[in-house]
Amino acid sequence: MPVAGSLRKEALVPIVPVILSGGSGTRLWPMSRDERPKQLLALTAPETMLQLTARRAGADSGFAAPVVVGNAAHAAQIEEQLEAVGAAASALILEPVGRNTAPAIALAALAAGGGADPLLVMPSDHVIADVPAFHAAIAAALSLVEAGWLATFGIAPDAPETGYGWIQVGEALAPGVHRVARFVEKPPRDKAEAMLAAGDHCWNGGIFLFRADRYLEELRTHAPAMLDAAERAMASARRDGVRIWPDAEAFAASPSDSIDYAVMERADRVAVAPVAMGWSDVGSWDALHAISRCDSAGNACAGDVVAIDTANCLVRAGEGKRVALVGVQDLIVVADGDDILVLPRGRSQEVKKIVEALRKR
Repeated sequence: MPVAGSLRKEALVPIVPVILSGGSGTRLWPMSRDERPKQLLALTAPETMLQLTARRAGADSGFAAPVVVGNAAHAAQIEEQLEAVGAAASALILEPVGRNTAPAIALAALAAGGGADPLLVMPSDHVIADVPAFHAAIAAALSLVEAGWLATFGIAPDAPETGYGWIQVGEALAPGVHRVARFVEKPPRDKAEAMLAAGDHCWNGGIFLFRADRYLEELRTHAPAMLDAAERAMASARRDGVRIWPDAEAFAASPSDSIDYAVMERADRVAVAPVAMGWSDVGSWDALHAISRCDSAGNACAGDVVAIDTANCLVRAGEGKRVALVGVQDLIVVADGDDILVLPRGRSQEVKKIVEALRKR
């Protein structure tokens, strides 16, 4: 199977990466904060998650310069990080207010010209360990996308995960690509176990491939108020170089909805390319521990850490901090700035409760 880059060399228009970088990453507090969220941190490699996302759809693989949708407060950091890895954005759309993924992608599709260009929509804070497998899945889906299908990438499941949406894989449309039989929202444990055992479901990883015009057509059919708000916001946008500030009043009028609800679950021609590519959304400290390199005692440590008679812990010491542990196991310990987080492994999804409590204070 050719990779996406080699396939696109025969085409007039390369795939345009659309990188969604508006998230706050509160579940990785205290390192991830409003002023420097998860995607702008180097959590899994020397490069940040945003940089890794841009690299996996870079010019050396035949992709166009990315369109990035982000927060105005992070504009300088986004530009600096992308330029550092040779992936400067062709457009940096700075959302005046968060309206979820469907309107954000509408802004990107309009910024890309709204034509037949294929868009590869990617969250900025995911891990993909096997990039060649990802490129192969893109190549497999591309011909259908060019014919007007909307495609998503189904992650090969290895656990009855209740925190993800699932996709039931339907009839084959092309080698490695199937029609979506149905989308399943985050299921209870028993249903997740049944879907895993059936073998015909995959996780919804939130990565999409479709033509810009086809996405906008589906919005016009299923969410016309959303498209109208995005079009008016872009028509009245302020521009400075690659930075685009959509009109705040116009965009605020958009309904807030995810691409899954607004488009993918309603459209007729939706395909899925199942792929095992070492994917993780790094949605918690537990998830980070699961994909980290650990020492012989199962500890994943970063920064100035001393661990004695300690096992199966995730420990991160921020700049200027030292963390020492003796005789403990199965803990998550994170020290950053003036904040220290300590909790048992397995409960890291509850970090968002801490963030909510701190905001109320």
